[in-house]
Amino acid sequence: MGGAENRDGWRQGRFRFLPVVPGRMEFAAEVRRVILARRPRQIAVELPHTLKEATLRAVSRLPELSVILYPERSGQGAVYVPVEITDPFMEALRSGEEVKASVHFVDPDLDRPAHPPEIYPDSYAVRRIGYAGYVESWLACPRPANHRLRRQAQGMAWRLKSLQGRQAVWVVLSLNLFPLVLEALEKPQAEPLARQRRTGVQVLNLHPECLAEVLLEPPFFQAVYERCRRPSRAVGVKSVQPDPPPKPGDQPFKVIASPAEEPLQALESIVERTARRVAWREAPVRAGASEDDAAVAGVGSIDRQRMIFRLLAESEGRYGAATGEKVSHWQRRLLGRYARNLAFLDRQLVAGLFDLTVAARSVVDDNYAWDTWELAGGSPHQRVQSDLMTVRISGEELYANMRRIQLRRRLPRRKARVRPYGLRGRRKEAVPGEWAREFDGSGICSYPPEDLVLEDYGAFLKKKGKSLLSAERSRVEVFKTSLLDGIDVRETLRNWHQGQLYVREYQRVSGEVGAVVVVFDEDPENRYHWRTTWLGEHAQESDMAFYSTNPYERIVGPGISRAEYGGFLLSYPPRRMLDVWQDPDYGMAESKAETLLLAGLDYTLERFVVYVAARPPRSVFRTIASRMGRKIVYLPIGQLSPVSLKKVRVVHVLEGFDKRPLAKDYIW
Repeated sequence: MGGAENRDGWRQGRFRFLPVVPGRMEFAAEVRRVILARRPRQIAVELPHTLKEATLRAVSRLPELSVILYPERSGQGAVYVPVEITDPFMEALRSGEEVKASVHFVDPDLDRPAHPPEIYPDSYAVRRIGYAGYVESWLACPRPANHRLRRQAQGMAWRLKSLQGRQAVWVVLSLNLFPLVLEALEKPQAEPLARQRRTGVQVLNLHPECLAEVLLEPPFFQAVYERCRRPSRAVGVKSVQPDPPPKPGDQPFKVIASPAEEPLQALESIVERTARRVAWREAPVRAGASEDDAAVAGVGSIDRQRMIFRLLAESEGRYGAATGEKVSHWQRRLLGRYARNLAFLDRQLVAGLFDLTVAARSVVDDNYAWDTWELAGGSPHQRVQSDLMTVRISGEELYANMRRIQLRRRLPRRKARVRPYGLRGRRKEAVPGEWAREFDGSGICSYPPEDLVLEDYGAFLKKKGKSLLSAERSRVEVFKTSLLDGIDVRETLRNWHQGQLYVREYQRVSGEVGAVVVVFDEDPENRYHWRTTWLGEHAQESDMAFYSTNPYERIVGPGISRAEYGGFLLSYPPRRMLDVWQDPDYGMAESKAETLLLAGLDYTLERFVVYVAARPPRSVFRTIASRMGRKIVYLPIGQLSPVSLKKVRVVHVLEGFDKRPLAKDYIW
């Protein structure tokens, strides 16, 4: 293959090539960097010349997004071509206009999609190995080309050779066409049999609610890219004037009204915050550089991973404001791991919007997934009112094999909040401090309905832990004479080419689960500083040790306080546990969670101890358990239902048994 490589592209004769992946943000940033650095006089793009007028009209509207519509050859359908901010070809047109370059549309109109379909490696690799490394890796593995691709490459080569003048021409084209165009330029070509004009072409305005379905890059990413590509022309930034000096007699403080922020203004603020934090790597300006070279400053690449992190962080804030709930640190970790695995299934390095939404729904809930999708699909530049006709189109009209996800949001119901006639509201103190005076330090106890829920959940964890041990000890073998415990479908499908049937045998686990440790938060910041040990009141109740928030900071009734578990230990049978928090035998523990685990190993009469947490215990605890004849069964907390965990995490502390009959009037 002919052509020579330089720092900013590949060269053959007077042509300089910039092969790109269509629609990807990293390549758009690279095209802009090269054009502003080299300031070419002629730019050729892989776009049909029959759509030149419509494309330039749509590009002039950016950052408002448009779609080009024209009828199919059969006349029975229509073709939609979205014009995106992060498309490298549109970026070439916009940057070319900034440097006053003449633009040429060199793609022949062959009644086919604008860019040849191809499966490319994830464009995020450009951030790690560089633009040249990405292209070289692609060229190192040549792929067979069909007749339509060669015909398109030959037509582009003929149009490139037809360009007048001897000035260098910078060519922006798809990566899979690049080697074919280089090959076609070395041979004489005839004028392609292609359309010379096309009728019925329209430029339409996209409705803001359909952007996430029809664009290759999420609209939120495109808005951040648009903000980053023009750092010196910030939108909506006003000069701040100093406050006038105070007049005699003025008060030192004044009330400043804070009106509610409009949704569009809130989205603009989020885009502005994200643009400041995505690490836009600026190209340095050399000493003694000219004004033209200085224009390259501020051009670099956006870290897509940081942008996804900011998207999830902003979505978490919106989710908390709407539902009053928060996302735990272990949920963030699990969400990142799950999204990564989904991306690997699609042969990508970084998850796309669909995979992020699936991960958000699976790890947290549908409300959080909806906030993530809605924020990623928003663009502060898009308006319903426009000088063009606004259309709402779906993904099925543009792409085949679209994936669907159904989100069931829990919306607040205003009518359900209205109290029925005659229903009294929640009781309140007659005078401040009335309920606090009921705490005399004579003794504390729990609330029995909460005890039942906690004991049932502990029994569930014991059963789940033992089933996990049974699954670990299962044996899979080829079917011979007996089906054993049933057919192993997974192993059978994995070895389907052998034509054999596999069966599974579950081996019996000797021993039971005697203690359960659940750790919601390892508490590195000492937020859960209240620690105590409770003994079971009857034979059906376990002994319990836990750490929680200080219940006396939240008093909800006379002698009734409310707290939140950071972690707890359940040990059966009851009436055996001493105060584990003052026991010197557990001095090696580095955290409250490790203290509970040591106590669980120490007090259990059975062989197994279930440990539920965001991460497994240190390896030294498995050694300790082995020397004590015990075994730790680790269950990741992310595998459990978040709804069930919320039910058992709240604890009410009552000042004496006499508070139990009236507690139902104050506990919610």
